[in-house]
Amino acid sequence: MNRIEAFRGIFLVLILTIISGCATNPVTGRSDIVLMSESQEIELGRKHHRQVLQQYPVYNDKELQNYVSALGQRLADASHRSHLDFSFTVLDSPEVNAFALPGGYIYITRGIMSYMNSEEELAGVLGHEIGHVTARHSVRQQTAQTGAGLVSMGVAILTGRRAAAQAIGQAASALTSGYGRSHELEADRLGAEYLARIGYDPEQMLGVIGILKDQEEFEIQRAKEENRRPRNYHGVYSTHPRNDQRLQTVIKAAEQYKNPDAEVTNPEDFLRLMDGVTFGNSEEQGILRDSRFYHKSLDFTLALPRGWQIDNQPSQLVTIKPGRGAAMILQLEKLQGNESAAQFMRRKFRNIQQGQNLSGNRFTAVVRGQTPFGDNRPIRVGTIVHDGRAFVLSAFSKNRIPDTEFFDTLDSFRRLDRDERKLATAKKLKIYRVRGGDSMSRLASRLKLGKYGEEQLRLINGLYPDGEPENGQLIKIIR
Repeated sequence: MNRIEAFRGIFLVLILTIISGCATNPVTGRSDIVLMSESQEIELGRKHHRQVLQQYPVYNDKELQNYVSALGQRLADASHRSHLDFSFTVLDSPEVNAFALPGGYIYITRGIMSYMNSEEELAGVLGHEIGHVTARHSVRQQTAQTGAGLVSMGVAILTGRRAAAQAIGQAASALTSGYGRSHELEADRLGAEYLARIGYDPEQMLGVIGILKDQEEFEIQRAKEENRRPRNYHGVYSTHPRNDQRLQTVIKAAEQYKNPDAEVTNPEDFLRLMDGVTFGNSEEQGILRDSRFYHKSLDFTLALPRGWQIDNQPSQLVTIKPGRGAAMILQLEKLQGNESAAQFMRRKFRNIQQGQNLSGNRFTAVVRGQTPFGDNRPIRVGTIVHDGRAFVLSAFSKNRIPDTEFFDTLDSFRRLDRDERKLATAKKLKIYRVRGGDSMSRLASRLKLGKYGEEQLRLINGLYPDGEPENGQLIKIIR
């Protein structure tokens, strides 16, 4: 047997493996080609769940966590895979996001919850994510991508033409990337069905989409003014137009499952639960105001380059130059004993060049290492020892290290003064009953919410772009 015939045999075995990997879709009842058992799916979700919790802290509000979990479980019990052990977690993140992992792990950020004004709206988002799990979208997507790779490999083996294989691979990639949109629509159909089954109006999902589309449009406008990338919700709410007829059709079709005996919830109960929820950056991760960063528990502030994109992540503070040709990262490291900044740097880095002691137990040097722009590139590193901790600032670029911005940032690091400790305090949502004469403009001015305060108040209350609350209505304000 020659090599080509041997490869043909291997390829046919792989194709037969895919064909034999059929499982009944729990939603449609039809057979799907999948390469993962349910137990493997659950184990995959469990593995990535640990990774999610390393990247995002859990929001420290037991009452809110229990409430979201109870609501999510009611929806999960009405789903096509009610036997799964679903898990619902509120993440301490200002991002407007919700997502699902295989096997029943559902996450929602306090950021997206800030824009909701009723239990039905929250149920709409949770139901959508449950729909991704019940239809096994992640498993089906993985199978599609694996199958595309095998077909591409088979073309190369059977024809000996790499170009043909690449063409097939590109076509398959386009097919699977479009596949995600149909998954999003199916998740909305399922989410609407689960809402109806536990007594909610499935058309509430259309209201959620309207609110999040408003937030997305405002975020795009604000990001353009601030010269950064917009941070938008991932799903059908950003990929479909507001009046998508397919979306309206699948949601209205869910009315056939509506439970007429279900209890109607009071929106004010949901709003009172949101009283005191953190809005924007949390104190644990530090507060960004304009281009200045404040951290209360670590007792420091520093100024970041104006015009640079700033991404405050749980484990590091990332700033990116316009054009994405340079970046700086601030990280917190542990010291050994009473190490000085110079001692820490010499222990941490072996290839130090241009080492220099600075005042205030600070040390800077150039090292070489891996960067997003390539390996073994020069990196400017500075360490500040502050209250027994090492604060490490790194700068790198495509071309020349941004030394001016680096040293300006390093020099700006200092303790908080009394007034700055107030700036390092996180903003909270507060529930307020509207009085005669109140308007969004007057409230934003009275609360000193700054440039976008009026727009923010309207967005979190479903009144964007120019709505006004009614006298006596409960609304969310920011303090």
